[in-house]
Amino acid sequence: MPAYLLTAPAAEPLSLDDARRYLRVEHDDDDATIAALIAAARNHVEALTRRVLITQTWRFVRDDWPGDGRIRLRMGPLRGLSAARLIDAQGTAAALDAGLFVADRASNTLTASPWALPVPGRATAGIELDIALGFGPAPEDVPDMLRHAIRMLVAHWYENRGLVGIGQSVAMMPPTVAAMLTSFRAVSLC
Repeated sequence: MPAYLLTAPAAEPLSLDDARRYLRVEHDDDDATIAALIAAARNHVEALTRRVLITQTWRFVRDDWPGDGRIRLRMGPLRGLSAARLIDAQGTAAALDAGLFVADRASNTLTASPWALPVPGRATAGIELDIALGFGPAPEDVPDMLRHAIRMLVAHWYENRGLVGIGQSVAMMPPTVAAMLTSFRAVSLC
């Protein structure tokens, strides 16, 4: 089920001041670099865990409804469904009542009665679901371990900005960061 970002996070899970303190940087010469590293680290952590840290809205596109009416999301944590649309054969979108769906946050699933869901008029990408994901809107909503993993990843990238010697790799994530992310990683068989 393809998805694309509609609304980016309003903040990063780690402030520039917090990152500077952790890096022991007392000047503001590298602020733009550190801010970029924070955003990159958040994206990296989100990609590895399939967890959205700060609330974002994503559009999921489907061809048809699942037979059991359960839409299992590969990203999480689910906050709720903000809009649902069916696309007809001419490409016109018609809103569906979001009340048809139950957001099961524990299983990261949207559920609806299969017989209550109308058939889309377009065979490909006939269903659009706008879904809010994330731990919450504020940095303190993000679990501390994930925030610390971002700190450590920012530090690793900041300290290894220079040229890399033969046989060295900064592409490897520090093992401690990998260990911190393990318990948050969402696994999917499809």
